[in-house]
Amino acid sequence: MAYDFIGLVNEVNRRLNEVELTSANFATATGYYNLSKDAVNASIRHIHQEEFEWPWNHVEETEVLTAGEVRYSIPYDAKTINFNTFRIKRDDDLNVETKKLKILSYEEYLDKHADYEYNSSTGIRTVPTHVTRAPSREIIFTPTPDKAYEVIYEYFTVGVDMSLATDVPAIPEEYKHIIVDGAMYYVYIFRGDTQAAQLSQEKFTAGIKYMRSLNINRTEYIRDTRVHY
Repeated sequence: MAYDFIGLVNEVNRRLNEVELTSANFATATGYYNLSKDAVNASIRHIHQEEFEWPWNHVEETEVLTAGEVRYSIPYDAKTINFNTFRIKRDDDLNVETKKLKILSYEEYLDKHADYEYNSSTGIRTVPTHVTRAPSREIIFTPTPDKAYEVIYEYFTVGVDMSLATDVPAIPEEYKHIIVDGAMYYVYIFRGDTQAAQLSQEKFTAGIKYMRSLNINRTEYIRDTRVHY
């Protein structure tokens, strides 16, 4: 069975001895079958919400700066942005090397650099050296860029619901059974089978704990900064 939306829904159907959906009737499914689709999405959504930084939700983004503009919108699907990853990308045509941007708090930006937003003088424009997270879900670069520099940064997405039969989850296939366990919980709740729902929830919770132990829980190494003579 293919690892896609319809494949996951039909695995739920098989566990309940229900007729499987086909590509022809998947989009128009109603009643229980529409609920089973919702249950799969709810299971995946729950997994996404359990952690801020699942590795499969990691994205590397490129923002092309516009000369004279300091504020840029945060991607619509961003859950958390790692502001320690912002760097200007090397561009020989623009005569700029790869350089990591320093983080500047919003309060310090307002205290020292807010005039960049209102000063239209081209003489103050240059390669940005700092990045700031604004409360308005915007990213601020200072000083004001003078050219179309490319900025690379990394973030984690919130995850999106599937809709088409052939949509594939961001979650790796090796965790398919955990997605199905979560979907079974929602289906059993819909059917009023409290005992079966509780068992499925316990399996689902244990599965997420297993996913977390493999992908999130880790021990960072400690670097020795002592000077040895």
